[in-house]
Amino acid sequence: MSHPRLTVLAGPTAVGKGTVSTYIRDNYPEVWLSVSATTRPPRTGEEDGVHYYFVSTSEFESLVADGQLLEWAVVHGRNRYGTLRRTVEEAMAAGKSVLLEIDLQGARQVKESMPDANFVFLTPPSWDEMVRRLVGRGTESTEEQQRRLETAKLELAAESEFDHTVVNDDVRRAAAELVSLMGIHPRDS
Repeated sequence: MSHPRLTVLAGPTAVGKGTVSTYIRDNYPEVWLSVSATTRPPRTGEEDGVHYYFVSTSEFESLVADGQLLEWAVVHGRNRYGTLRRTVEEAMAAGKSVLLEIDLQGARQVKESMPDANFVFLTPPSWDEMVRRLVGRGTESTEEQQRRLETAKLELAAESEFDHTVVNDDVRRAAAELVSLMGIHPRDS
């Protein structure tokens, strides 16, 4: 049985989508991880073209206007994120297993244009753990944390829209389960 060539990973804020995706990038070279464009400024240690393509608001607006994004959204009412259509199509044409790590709005857009993709919802082991992770990373103000937690409540309610759910209780285990859902046999890494 052939595996889906495009897998979409989404879930609430602070669930660890980026951490799981980074683990997959570092340990499963057979998975091509899409790099999103964003208007958000880089966090410490993030590199342009590796973690995100960091672009200005006007550059992002041009990408939208030119139809160059597979999906895009304004996240938490502030920053824009989007997936470059060309890079995904090129990777799929090359026969690669593609993973998109995106937000819920983006996942819904991809579902409209590519309904045969594999949609995976990453969920925290508990609400309290998600709050601990968000506060613990220390990258947002208290006001921004509250905004993200309000958004997370709505995002958690969308779990039933996805084909599969993976609980992020352990990054290595969650990554192995996700890779398995992509049709790739996980190995001991």
